[in-house]
Amino acid sequence: MSVRLGCIADDFTGATDLANNLVRAGMRVVQLIDVPGEGTDPTTDPAADADAVVIALKSRTVPAAEAVEASLRALEWLRAAGAEQIYFKYCSTFDSTPAGNIGQVTEALMDALGTHFTVATPAFPDNGRTVFKGHLFVGDVLLGESGMRHHPLTPMTDSNLVSVLDAQTTRPVGLVDHKVVAQGADAVRARIAQLRDQGVGAAIVDAVSNDDLVRLGAAVKELPLVTAGSGLAIGLPANWGFEPSSDAAQLPPASGRQAVVAGSVSAATNGQVREFLSTGRPAFSVDPLRIAAGEDVAAEALAFADKHLADGPVLVYSTESPDAVRSVQGQLGAAEAGALVEQTLARVAQGLIQRGVRQLVVAGGETSGAVVQALGLTGLRIGGQIDPGVPWCAAPLPDGDTLHITLKSGNFGGPDFFTAAFTLLTGESQ
Repeated sequence: MSVRLGCIADDFTGATDLANNLVRAGMRVVQLIDVPGEGTDPTTDPAADADAVVIALKSRTVPAAEAVEASLRALEWLRAAGAEQIYFKYCSTFDSTPAGNIGQVTEALMDALGTHFTVATPAFPDNGRTVFKGHLFVGDVLLGESGMRHHPLTPMTDSNLVSVLDAQTTRPVGLVDHKVVAQGADAVRARIAQLRDQGVGAAIVDAVSNDDLVRLGAAVKELPLVTAGSGLAIGLPANWGFEPSSDAAQLPPASGRQAVVAGSVSAATNGQVREFLSTGRPAFSVDPLRIAAGEDVAAEALAFADKHLADGPVLVYSTESPDAVRSVQGQLGAAEAGALVEQTLARVAQGLIQRGVRQLVVAGGETSGAVVQALGLTGLRIGGQIDPGVPWCAAPLPDGDTLHITLKSGNFGGPDFFTAAFTLLTGESQ
């Protein structure tokens, strides 16, 4: 097996986001859905020809102890597969709470690897995520002033990542600031050595450009563990001699019907739903309150799809404004409302596949996890990029067909993402 880099992602869209950047940098990448079952030989398929393996977990918002246990299982499998370095991937908006899970998982991985230092940066400049003086910016605003302050599960109100991570760890947290990063890899390595001598266990690293991430990538070549959003992935493959190439992104030709399932409540996905609706294409809105009342909303959505799938992409969505989301959560509870929507959209996705959908866009991290698990997908081959951080992927289905699927983080993609994705895959405008 040729695995150089072993990656542990805390949600499914984040996993494809990371894999996308590795593929663009020339690595052949396989994304596994959860840790392969007991008895699976990591030196054989499904990842025998991969340069990097990304294990996608659904651990971002589960209790910290569960996230740690799942991450350690993933680490064990990746080490058995020969991974030379481990990459713990979290969201570019550092989604977490004071109780975890980023800090707890990081420390558990450090302990298991026997390392006393790692870096942390969610920076992804291509998607407007930058870190300056330890503060995370989302576009032109600080994290705590962005739409993430309204996130239903992990509201982010503190933009200072040093303090955010420090609240979750027992080890001191330091900073490698932009002035050091700008001086190059040697300066970053010197600052890391200085922080280690001071007893610091993890350091937030500033990055405002891809060049910063490339410099950081070279500087952390010898670290057993790195933690980051997907941006750092552009700076690591060169450490093994990989160069950007389109060959790593080749997928089988696409066919079959097209559909979109959207469960994210992010501002970006809200805009994408509005753009899709403005074109007059068919769309079905999923109401959590109707689900809670016992109505079979999934069956209604599929009956709606039956009338329209032959004519082009169909959208099934539960995206709402922050005020509407809070209203539903007030009546049902945040966890209950989220679970009802995820389960319903997962049933819809199953039904769409049964109806011949072979090109599927899924929006939202939690929704993507539910859909992938419901479809029984065990691994994805990563293909070309649609928008920064979002690639098309291919997965085999039990009937021998290939499903082309993209798992989009709620925050990613331009307004026309839903239609642009299919145009890119097939070459036909929607």
